[in-house]
Amino acid sequence: MPEGDRRDGFAEPSHAAVAMTRLTLHGVALYAEGTLPTPGQEAPRFSLANAALQDVGLDHFGRCLKLLHTVPSLELPSCAASALQCEEQLRAWPDLALLVVSADLPFRRRLGAAGSRRAVELSCFRSPSFARAYGVDIVSGPLKGLLAPALLVIDERNRVLHAQLVREISAAPDLAPALAAVRGAAARHGATPVA
Repeated sequence: MPEGDRRDGFAEPSHAAVAMTRLTLHGVALYAEGTLPTPGQEAPRFSLANAALQDVGLDHFGRCLKLLHTVPSLELPSCAASALQCEEQLRAWPDLALLVVSADLPFRRRLGAAGSRRAVELSCFRSPSFARAYGVDIVSGPLKGLLAPALLVIDERNRVLHAQLVREISAAPDLAPALAAVRGAAARHGATPVA
């Protein structure tokens, strides 16, 4: 029987090497498993829970530009502030979908309570494969089980245009390269920013 295949439907553990990325939290090392998708690659498919506990994936957002922002928890003020900053910087592109993903339970719209009007909060609480597929699965340290912060710009065909893993978890992501990718994609499709 091939490795990873069993008749009862459960895969046997693979012994293949797993990609590990060294991150820090206030200078203390911790690790994330998986590989961050690279520009040009198709974004891995996912099924995440929204606030209504419905499963949604990339196709749910149609053929539009998407900024996917993973954060450890929207309960942390720095993570909520980062998501709100993304929303503020993206206001010129009203058709862009801003997807904020955490391992938080999705019952309460944390960003909505903070004034967000367009961020879509998604939870990977019942989709553990998401974190590894996107290279953000924190597997050591005090934040084990949460998501490492990252920004990905994904085009209307679900191809990755930009990907950034934030190596110091307490730091804000660098929005400039993500915004440049958004501007470039919008220009290729004749979309102009709204003032």
